[in-house]
Amino acid sequence: MKVVIFNTFESSGGAAIAANRLMKALINAGINAKSLVLHKQTNDENVISIQSSFIKKQLARLKFFWERWIIFVHNRFNRKNLFSVSIANTGFDVSRHPLVKKADIIHIHWINQGFLSLRDVKKLVASGKSIVWTMHDMWPCTGICHHARECNHFTKECGQCFFLQSKKDNDLSHKIFLQKKQHIFSNNHITFVACSTWLANKAKISGLSKNHRIVSIPNPIDVSLFRMVDKASSREKLGLPKDKKLLLFGAVNVTDKRKGFDYLVDALNKLINRHLHTELGLVVLGQAKTGFKEHIKIPVYSMGYISKQESIVALYNAVDLFVTPSLEENLPNTIMEAMACGTPCVGFNIGGIPEMIDHKQNGYVAEYKSPEDLANGINWIFQEADYAMLSINARKKVESTYSETIVAKQYMELYKRCGFELNISSITERIS
Repeated sequence: MKVVIFNTFESSGGAAIAANRLMKALINAGINAKSLVLHKQTNDENVISIQSSFIKKQLARLKFFWERWIIFVHNRFNRKNLFSVSIANTGFDVSRHPLVKKADIIHIHWINQGFLSLRDVKKLVASGKSIVWTMHDMWPCTGICHHARECNHFTKECGQCFFLQSKKDNDLSHKIFLQKKQHIFSNNHITFVACSTWLANKAKISGLSKNHRIVSIPNPIDVSLFRMVDKASSREKLGLPKDKKLLLFGAVNVTDKRKGFDYLVDALNKLINRHLHTELGLVVLGQAKTGFKEHIKIPVYSMGYISKQESIVALYNAVDLFVTPSLEENLPNTIMEAMACGTPCVGFNIGGIPEMIDHKQNGYVAEYKSPEDLANGINWIFQEADYAMLSINARKKVESTYSETIVAKQYMELYKRCGFELNISSITERIS
């Protein structure tokens, strides 16, 4: 059996990490899986880039800027929300690529920012091969946005897009919605996979995807890599203090409003009145603007960007709690990674977060956009909860729900339902 996985990036971003982990899980299960990407970032021989020449690399840059320019124009030359939407107006025709021709299953993941246009996807659909499309955000079932927030226009045909500050029914979001409907969604042999039940429910009410098969399968994680190790040695390795209760907050761009950093700062300030702040320290993973520490009244330990997986595992084990005040999420890899390392999590009740964090069993689910309840969660874990039990439960949740073995089996069963006959029992034995 041959599966080709499509994703714009090999390893940058949550979708890329998830797609790459799935590829490896399938390979470990005995499946011939390869990834076709726009941006190859490692030496993995199972990942192939379509940018095989200098000319194609420059062409990819032009396609990226062309898409952003069209969005910029329709957004009245305002850079706000420039990357909150995508229109897939340009990309590369991969329908004749050897991997596609040989594939039994075409598995699409995140293909924006110049990788595949809507017409390119249409050609893949027209190949007659079984198509599986894993949704890492809402874009496949909306006109142009990656997260619709409180908007429900995607349930019809979009239009009046708040990201574009548009009051017009026939705006860019509506036009792209109709193009998707014409080029892609008129075909009924696409199976959509949502990484969370929350996203599956959104897809089921979308005017685009509601008549298609929609299932929910989570992203996988290697539980042999992300595991519980000694906290003291992890802190020593990373140069973190041993006498603090450490909270971890991480994002590619720490000060991105969507990641809720302001809510975290507000929550930490509220803890000052609870006499817990003298014991706390905040560990920050990712890029941040200069001066971001000025608003935080507890010690801050900035780790910058960490690329080595061994160091990331050490970091999750070094801290006592992972906090994710994000305002837009599907199924965050970071929560999964932290829990696999036995680190309880606190996050807002949004997207797939409450599916991952079982309230007061392996963490705390706070009321959406409530810094007060976010503070309550931090305080509860450190002052009231049975921390050891939270840690054990967090690890068990990942082992039973997100391990590579379990997720790979679910995808293989899905591939079978899509029309490719597999001996599931023999493959399952191989990965058990």
